[in-house]
Amino acid sequence: MPAADTNGKGIDLLLRLCNFANAQTECLAVAWLIGCLGPSVPVPAPFLTGPQGAGKSTGGRMLVRIIEGMSGDLRRAPKDEENLIAAVAAGWVTALDNLSHLAPDLSDLMCCIVTGAETIKRALYTDGDVVRARYRRPLLLTGIDVGVIRPDLAERLLPLRLERPAVRRTEAELWRDFEEALPAILGSLLDLTVKVRAAEADIPTDLRMADFAHLCAQLDAATGLGALNAYRTSLDDLNDDVIEGDLLAQTVLKYADDLTPGDPTRMTSTQWLHTLTGLYTSDDHRPLPKGWPTTGKVLSDRLKRLQPTLAARGVLIDWGRTSESRYIEMTRPPGPPPPQQESIL
Repeated sequence: MPAADTNGKGIDLLLRLCNFANAQTECLAVAWLIGCLGPSVPVPAPFLTGPQGAGKSTGGRMLVRIIEGMSGDLRRAPKDEENLIAAVAAGWVTALDNLSHLAPDLSDLMCCIVTGAETIKRALYTDGDVVRARYRRPLLLTGIDVGVIRPDLAERLLPLRLERPAVRRTEAELWRDFEEALPAILGSLLDLTVKVRAAEADIPTDLRMADFAHLCAQLDAATGLGALNAYRTSLDDLNDDVIEGDLLAQTVLKYADDLTPGDPTRMTSTQWLHTLTGLYTSDDHRPLPKGWPTTGKVLSDRLKRLQPTLAARGVLIDWGRTSESRYIEMTRPPGPPPPQQESIL
């Protein structure tokens, strides 16, 4: 049961138990916990990262157990959609531990968990009856590095970096302190949630997870923590991760460096493929990497996935049609490029 009249000390107790790297990470973790208490609001998935021994799994369990109770725990990633539905149905928070690779199918399933989806299959032992399963749950991930992150999942992630503690504690001591602090933590979180939900704040209109961005703005209005700025910076860092892991995105940005601002360049998808392929292979005649687009259609689909990431770097991609053919347009808008925020995570 939550403790009453905690005067906010429960939040401080939680932050002492977790090894968050900085104050910005701490305020994002608090914002996510508040978001989990609102079942109608989708929240991005916190991804606890850090070096070995930083307490990622332990920190993840603590965050989950604040919402789920002491029975909540981390799970292995599901292998298919059917196992995903079973995992989602097992509790409110779906927490996946020790991820080292995100296959495209798993990445798409995680997007569905965060923003919601529905599956329909035939009911067992019937010819015509169907079973409809709808799901949208808070998602939590832990891992050192998951490799390449797809752009659509990056917009739904909330990176929380942890650091190795200077003093090690035993599991028994750590969890005993957490159980003792849990009533105060929950009481403080509920008090803070009431204060945040009552705060007036403008809704940011430039972020995909607008509900969570609004929640961060409300948290800032209530406490002055700077959660919205921290959230923007975390998304900017994730855009860098997407670009660093995608050679096509790097090649597009390299081509766009020579574009005249405000002067659009139009070509068919096949012409763009030939141009970008030539630009990539022009450096020491290096071979094309695995996964490089092989047709104009594949290139067009890849650019659609990368469109928000490239727009954040000042490169606008659009599609259109003339009387003769379809085209892809690339533009650098006039004016200074988007500011590169200093990384805080």
